Amino acid sequence: MSKPKVAFFDFASCEGCQIEFTNYGDKAFLELLNHVDVVEFREAMSETTTEPIDIALIEGSFTREADRARLEDIRRRAKIVIAYGQCAATGGINALKNHQNDYLPCVYGKDAGMPHLASQKALPIDAAIKVDYKAFGCPMNKYEVLQIISHLVHGKEPVIPDYPVCVECKRRETVCRFAEGDHCMGQVARAGCDAPCPAAGIPCEACRGFVDHPNIPALKKVLVERAGFSKARAESKANMFTANQLELKP
Repeated sequence: MSKPKVAFFDFASCEGCQIEFTNYGDKAFLELLNHVDVVEFREAMSETTTEPIDIALIEGSFTREADRARLEDIRRRAKIVIAYGQCAATGGINALKNHQNDYLPCVYGKDAGMPHLASQKALPIDAAIKVDYKAFGCPMNKYEVLQIISHLVHGKEPVIPDYPVCVECKRRETVCRFAEGDHCMGQVARAGCDAPCPAAGIPCEACRGFVDHPNIPALKKVLVERAGFSKARAESKANMFTANQLELKP
């Protein structure tokens, strides 16, 4: 039996998730290569393919209408599409521009008018095509992606975490950041990272986005009442990784 064909594609992103995927060098990744055939991966090989593929992993947000045709072609050729990394899953950090006016001159100066810089709102990949699974994070958790691929190869349904980071803090017996007089967004942030930041004394910034049904009003309330944020700061706190998700919530 031939091995499943896996291909990696990138759109508007820093390509950090692809780089993260090459930072393995461990037995788990090498074992995966015994079970799949990587046919396209720009960061690691020069070969490309126009043939049908079994699993397409897409990094980066959908931010140019000109990219729609390429995304639709990938969708036609792929049995399974995985949006991996926060930009692909929710729009990620790129979505910060959705809330800024005249950001091009600020970022690019005299080159702001160059045609290739023209873009629309930064949106998740599923704004353009159907996505079967999402691997969250900035960058994504490489072992989570390995597990998703492994499950698919073995005919199992991947399990994508949909519970808050607070659960993982409890498992680690990490003292709550609020108890330390700090702030945190772990109560609505999607888990799956094993909560390393709070364990190191760093507030969760929701780099994996929110759970599917976050209580945003409660998040804003606790940031004001427990962390001493102004209402304006509480309103904008989560823009770093979840700007698009905030637009959809009350």
